[in-house]
Amino acid sequence: MITVEQAEKTIQSQLRHFGVEEVFYETALGRVLAEHLYADRDLPPFNRSTVDGIAIKFSTYNDGLRSFKIKATQAAGENPVTITAKDDCIEIMTGAALDDSADTVIRYEDIDIADGIATIKNIEIKKGQNIHLRGKDKKQGDVVANAGRIITPPLTGLAAAVGKTKLWVKKLPRTVIITTGDELVNAEETPTPYQLRRSNGTVIKSVLEKYKINAQLQHWKDDAELISNQLARCLSNYDVLLMSGGVSMGKFDHVPQVLEELGVEKLFHKVQQRPGKPFWFGTQGNRTLVFAFPGNPVSVFMCLHRYFIPWLENTLGIQSQLQGYAVLQKDIYFPYPLQYFAQVKLDTSHQGLWQATPVDTNGSGDFSNLIYTDAFIELPLEKNEFKKGEVYKVWRYQPA
Repeated sequence: MITVEQAEKTIQSQLRHFGVEEVFYETALGRVLAEHLYADRDLPPFNRSTVDGIAIKFSTYNDGLRSFKIKATQAAGENPVTITAKDDCIEIMTGAALDDSADTVIRYEDIDIADGIATIKNIEIKKGQNIHLRGKDKKQGDVVANAGRIITPPLTGLAAAVGKTKLWVKKLPRTVIITTGDELVNAEETPTPYQLRRSNGTVIKSVLEKYKINAQLQHWKDDAELISNQLARCLSNYDVLLMSGGVSMGKFDHVPQVLEELGVEKLFHKVQQRPGKPFWFGTQGNRTLVFAFPGNPVSVFMCLHRYFIPWLENTLGIQSQLQGYAVLQKDIYFPYPLQYFAQVKLDTSHQGLWQATPVDTNGSGDFSNLIYTDAFIELPLEKNEFKKGEVYKVWRYQPA
């Protein structure tokens, strides 16, 4: 049995690169950008008005002129109109392009218009005001988004603005979720008094969807031959196997032995932790990784967020938003020689620090409290008593 730290190091030593693929920008949300994006022209591509009003040449105002004849009205998208006469102005809308002959824009609120004449009120005017200058944001050829960023709604908008309708993104691992157990039935079925509806696979799949992984979901009976045949197929067709159940010491826990028979190298089995002690991890060559979690729902959920998600984020080059530190709000006593992951509710102090309040549960089979909590707080193996006010690592699974 290894420590949590050793398990983490072992898993993080198995990072993978799955290549890149090109996707349409409107379907790229949540993926990881695998290329730099460049401005195909200056941003903005022309001097543009940032308000509705009139455009003038500042030198005429500086010479004392306060009333201007409206030469034309210009909307956004139209060719810019040139100011020719000294007392001309252009009535201009937000976003419209300015001709080089105009260098100052005055808001409607600061002028009076009558009989085609715009008169500036008694206010101070500054040269260049209310103009978004060409190339102020980015110059043609500048990087507008670096590779490695998660594609967000603003980034898709930026891609559209520079005409990049197809984006190279990092490929996601081909992933299959496998649950085992004769006692488990479909959610649509009515179980016998001694059966349970399957939920672990659904939970794992839902978590992965946040990373845009559309994982396949399978359930197998506790039959060694069936498990062997199906595992052999999955090892050939997937990059990652996420398994739930069949990894402990029971007579029907066939998974570890079958994996060994199929040539999957065991990197560890059993971690000094609660929940999730029977966790099994291994690899087939340098390709397929197997995360075989215990079957208890809280064990699955904890191991998924403590081990697999950090591996996935590091593989994709994503900066984790799950890990942080929180101040314990209540004493905890845990008398066992295991690293304890307690469910906690997080809130934020007036100083901006996370505060973790433990929630009493009924063990790793009690997953009902997960909807009322936000994170697991990781309590060190070396201690049994954890005091209010002490700071420990937390692993979030709900938005803070």
